[in-house]
Amino acid sequence: MNIGHSVKRLFRSNLTALLFNLFLVYLAYTLCRVLFICMNFNSFADHLTWGYFFHLLSSGLVFDTAAIFYTNALFVLLFLLPLHLKEKKGFYKVVRWLFVIVNTIGVSANVIDCVYYQFTGRRTTMSVLQEFAHEENFMGIMFTESLPYLYLFVFVLLIGWAFYYFFAIPERNAGSKAGYYISQFVCLTVAVPVMIAGMRGGVTKATRPITLSNANQYVKQPMDAGAVLNTPFSVLRTWNKKSFVNPDYMSSEEAERLYSPVHYPADSVGEFRPMNVVVFILESFGKQHFGVLNNDLRDGAYRSYTPFLDSLTSESYTFRYSYSNGRKSIDGMPSVLSSIPNFVEPFFLTPAALNEVSGIAGELTKNKGYQSAFFHGAMNGSMGFQAFANATGFQTYWGRTEYNADDRYDGDKDFDGTWAIWDEEFLQFFCDKMTEFKEPFVTSVFTASSHPPFALPERYKGVFPKGDDPLVECIGYTDNAMRLFFEKAKKQPWFEHTIFVITADHTSRNYEPEYLTSLGYYAVPVIFYAPGLENFKGLDEHRIAQQIDIMPTVLGLLRYDRPYVAFGQDVFGVPEEELFAVHYLPAGGIYQFLKGDYMIAFDGKTVQHAYRFRTDRLLQHDVLNSMPQDTLNMMKAELQSIIQQYMERMNGNQLVYKAE
Repeated sequence: MNIGHSVKRLFRSNLTALLFNLFLVYLAYTLCRVLFICMNFNSFADHLTWGYFFHLLSSGLVFDTAAIFYTNALFVLLFLLPLHLKEKKGFYKVVRWLFVIVNTIGVSANVIDCVYYQFTGRRTTMSVLQEFAHEENFMGIMFTESLPYLYLFVFVLLIGWAFYYFFAIPERNAGSKAGYYISQFVCLTVAVPVMIAGMRGGVTKATRPITLSNANQYVKQPMDAGAVLNTPFSVLRTWNKKSFVNPDYMSSEEAERLYSPVHYPADSVGEFRPMNVVVFILESFGKQHFGVLNNDLRDGAYRSYTPFLDSLTSESYTFRYSYSNGRKSIDGMPSVLSSIPNFVEPFFLTPAALNEVSGIAGELTKNKGYQSAFFHGAMNGSMGFQAFANATGFQTYWGRTEYNADDRYDGDKDFDGTWAIWDEEFLQFFCDKMTEFKEPFVTSVFTASSHPPFALPERYKGVFPKGDDPLVECIGYTDNAMRLFFEKAKKQPWFEHTIFVITADHTSRNYEPEYLTSLGYYAVPVIFYAPGLENFKGLDEHRIAQQIDIMPTVLGLLRYDRPYVAFGQDVFGVPEEELFAVHYLPAGGIYQFLKGDYMIAFDGKTVQHAYRFRTDRLLQHDVLNSMPQDTLNMMKAELQSIIQQYMERMNGNQLVYKAE
């Protein structure tokens, strides 16, 4: 008997050929995970050991199994189907190309997230595909964005070639038909429950299909969940899923006792102040770019890329502890303008986006006769901003189309070639248009130039400081554009009776250690500048502020006298110890809640971690087991109340105040 031939026949059986091919996919997914960790190394550097590295790789196999079994279910069926059709010439040629195409797409998705994760802090889900579905320049943007990462295309092509070259084709069956059918049927019968168990993530009766949040049980920090997950799994698990599910933590009465998003005017509110309101949402301006907000670091020698905005804070009221409520542009706009945080999925992309929605513009336009307008220098309709601006109460929208129609400017000669009109020209346009408006008015502008591919107008190349991140040169450019805006604005008749609010939509690729944490990725400036209000300035070292606080705080400064719905707080109308910040980490389905001196990380069921965030900026010391139990219980209950009322109002179309 030829033993070598027998071994070869064994390896080339349907079952062993199938297992070898699946092994190739597992190997490819593991290589993608190594690449992911390497390209996002700053997110893990402070706590990544060799032991933890291999733990992440092995833990990821649970989620890889689910994704691989889902995407290769047809492939497995074709390999084990008990039919002689498989013995025909050409059958496995078709199966081979099916295998290569499907799994190369899966690898491509993982590789794309190696880059995209740097900006979002999450694996791509179905909502991301929805986010760009109507972007007219999507293919052009993708091409421009991908140019610096051509080596990743090479990586994907090599993996695809390996799938094709090493694909194992079983030998044709030379035995009896009866034995053939029996063996194939037995293999298929065993494979079905194994596949189901792999898709579900376990075999016990108590096992539910694993979801994105299950990644938290394998990681030290919530942000690490992205390294355990894979992109095909994240997309599949969010396919056709309801975003907002009411958790029913407590009775409605108990929830409202702990926290209520309905704001009522105080009896002593006083006479309404009809001041103008101007809200700047600056693309990617993390707090790490500011010098004045980090003057307690590096012995006061912290490098700043925002000299003008640093100087403006001396005339403004700003906060040491200020945070965003999301990680993407489409999270920032609802948070800032309508006091709606991002929980689970971006509000724009859920059925709740069709709800009645209020906001700063809606309240002031409808009830106080303000003129309102939203400005964004991109193509009209981009990112869904125009639709949301209209829904939240802005009367008009001024975008690239309107800019091009204004003969005072050079139209598309000022287009950056990828996203929008350059910030300098568009902010000048913004100022000019407000001078034409009837007072009082409420406006907002969303800048665009501090964004990949990090281009600058020719006249400004080499002018602004550079750093390890190419974004910072663009930050300097937009900071200068803000300087030129305020130079012009100070000469306008409306300037002295205007409240300016300056914040960011989100942070970007953080590089300073203090900002490479699950909290640092949400650290953005919140600045209130009101030149007409006396003694309204200073750096607040204690209060907590967040994007969703902007709407109620502005309405509080105006002495607004009508009830409204907002998930944030008036930072000047609430006792300091009652202020909080909340945000959702989609990488692992974690809610982070800050109040007083503590931050807790809550996975929807239990508190996973707790930190003294003011003194432990690197979040290295988990105090879950040592913090006061009554403080922990109260923070958990208040957070549960916020989550529950958010879900109830999203599902019940209760985002606008209606008198009973």
